[in-house]
Amino acid sequence: MPRAVEGPPGLEPSRLLHPEELQLALRNRALPLEALRYARTPTGLHDTLTHYDIPFVGPATYQLRVAGQVNRPLSLSLDELRRRPSRTIRVRLECAGDGRAHLQPRPISQPWLSGAVGTADWTGTPLLALLEEAGLADSARQVVFTGHDHGIEGNIEQGYQRSLSIQEIRRDEPLLAWGMNGADLEPQHGFPLRLIVPGWYGMASVKWLRWIEVVANPFEGHQQMVAYRYSAARAERGTPVTLMRVRSLLIPPGTPDFLPMSHGGARSRHGRGTVGGTVRSMFAAR
Repeated sequence: MPRAVEGPPGLEPSRLLHPEELQLALRNRALPLEALRYARTPTGLHDTLTHYDIPFVGPATYQLRVAGQVNRPLSLSLDELRRRPSRTIRVRLECAGDGRAHLQPRPISQPWLSGAVGTADWTGTPLLALLEEAGLADSARQVVFTGHDHGIEGNIEQGYQRSLSIQEIRRDEPLLAWGMNGADLEPQHGFPLRLIVPGWYGMASVKWLRWIEVVANPFEGHQQMVAYRYSAARAERGTPVTLMRVRSLLIPPGTPDFLPMSHGGARSRHGRGTVGGTVRSMFAAR
């Protein structure tokens, strides 16, 4: 167990952060809640989460492979992808671990308090159109997405991988995005290409995409079968995390005290909520 950072006298031991958690918190960033005023989150304020190192992928040599249970395997450059028909959709993404640091006992991981969320306009080519171009075989059951990011998790060396069922793909919502808020993707958001899955928690929207494999059997990778599951204890297998649940966040109303960032004053509060990833309009409460 990592050693906890010493805190002020009287602080509950369960509230102490381990150095490894502090390092994760400094690498990843939350949305400042006052930025909820923007209907579209400015790119520099959008939340970020990276499991491993941010990979360096040169656009000139980039290739996306589409293989497996398809009739015509593909290997496409970024320019070839950008020349295909595209669309832009506004999607709110949230990390499934948002609020984790409030749990008791607290899981040892990225210590999100709140704000692991952001809303952006994503531009790219529809995933279904690309898979139809490759020709889905009758044996196709799931589609596995592999990113360029690579590391060790659960004592397993792995690339980040997630899958979606063919039924989810056929909803024609997932997007292969190369643009964010009218510009190219930035490195921390998945440059040069990432998956966007509207309505799902952010773990499904694989970044730095390098390989799409259509498979005939259920995918059983770490991020699918071990991580991202609802359970009461780590020893339980639990149920998979999929669609976003109803959630709302409030814009801080007062003048904050700098250190704890607590806000005083009885003022109107504004915020935003989501239902399945759909962006809802502003609301106010007193």
